[in-house]
Amino acid sequence: MLNIPQNQLKQKLKRAFVVLTTIYLMVASALYFFQEKLLFLPTTLEQDYQYQFSYSFEELFLKTDETAIINAIHFKIEKPKGVVLFFHGNAGDLSRWGILAEYFVEKQYDVLVMDYRTYGKSTGKLSEAALYNDAQYCYDYLKTMYIEDEIIVYGRSLGSGLATNIASKKNPKQLILETPYYSVLDVAQYRFPMFPVKQLLKYKLLSYQFIKDVKCPILILHGTKDQVVPYQSAKKLYEASPKLKTTFVTIEGGTHGDLSAFEIYHQYMNKVLK
Repeated sequence: MLNIPQNQLKQKLKRAFVVLTTIYLMVASALYFFQEKLLFLPTTLEQDYQYQFSYSFEELFLKTDETAIINAIHFKIEKPKGVVLFFHGNAGDLSRWGILAEYFVEKQYDVLVMDYRTYGKSTGKLSEAALYNDAQYCYDYLKTMYIEDEIIVYGRSLGSGLATNIASKKNPKQLILETPYYSVLDVAQYRFPMFPVKQLLKYKLLSYQFIKDVKCPILILHGTKDQVVPYQSAKKLYEASPKLKTTFVTIEGGTHGDLSAFEIYHQYMNKVLK
């Protein structure tokens, strides 16, 4: 057995501590300075890109403030049951999300789906306040054409925080949340438990605070095998919600992107969209 002198052992422990501390600080710094690259995964489109969808649509360029122009698709059909304001997830752009939004068009609804700043053709600087501002603008835009009792607000993953925020301030007919989170802060704490993410994060999207003020019926759908937003985060959101208005649907075996592959998903969607 090696007999290491005390002074050498102290030096080795000191060096190890310095190395570990340096690594910890480097990772914490990366979480702070590169958090937008972790949270937002946009793809961009040329301004002259031509969308191709199965249903008639109008392409919009909404000037939501002096620094931003938001690209959106407004699907319109004859005699719609209402309109769905669709807030998409954190990856891709409207060329993909527009196709997924057609699910609601097939159910005889008009749909408005926007690209967040830096996504697709949308421009402007991202921030949590800017996301709320742009979502509010889109809701108010729809109110010029539809009564609020015709508006369904839908949010998927990242978009669930925006949808919940809007529904807490307005009076839509229904709020639908697919794979939502208690807060982005909650998901970050789950993924990085060793770091003070509350102090590091610029984007918190505190859905649990917003949902308390939602007055319309709420449908939450989440899979038990979701590796992106933990199932327990959605359960916590349900616990914070006004229970008499909220239906929580557990999809056994569902992951983050495949809930529509389960029959139970369509059963509950059909109830809401009837």
